[in-house]
Amino acid sequence: MAQRLLLRRCLASIISRNPPQRWAPLPTGALQTPQLSPGGLAVRSRQARSLYTSRVCATTFNIQDGPDFQDRVVNSETPVVVDFHAQWCGPCKILGPRLEKMVAKQQGKVVMAKVDIDDHTDLAIEYEVSAVPTVLAIKNGDVVDKFVGIKDEDQLEAFLKKLID
Repeated sequence: MAQRLLLRRCLASIISRNPPQRWAPLPTGALQTPQLSPGGLAVRSRQARSLYTSRVCATTFNIQDGPDFQDRVVNSETPVVVDFHAQWCGPCKILGPRLEKMVAKQQGKVVMAKVDIDDHTDLAIEYEVSAVPTVLAIKNGDVVDKFVGIKDEDQLEAFLKKLID
């Protein structure tokens, strides 16, 4: 226990002196795993994968309130997939990560907004959400497509393709 406390204090002091910078990928070939050759010498031949931050974070965001929805969804130049969900909803817990993964694959052509209907009932009523999960496709401030319930990856891909094209 004392060792953990000491380690936390040490790390906290290092971080306070040197605030963390934005994560960046490691240059290709920066990390290599040593392997033994037949003669017993270490040979650096196999490269490790580069480390990147998650694109899901860059393409998915939670709506905070009505004005935030207006700014980030309705006024967005990028098409937006809006996931109306609830914490208690089992199908939402299945669809959410699947949808986030599919949106991240689109590489910034579309973004995803998550709206908790328990926190934002006004938005749910305004967009006529009567069941969860409900997913809207919004382009230039207009709802262009909608579905309710769970979809598989092929159906989600077709849904996103219609929104992007």
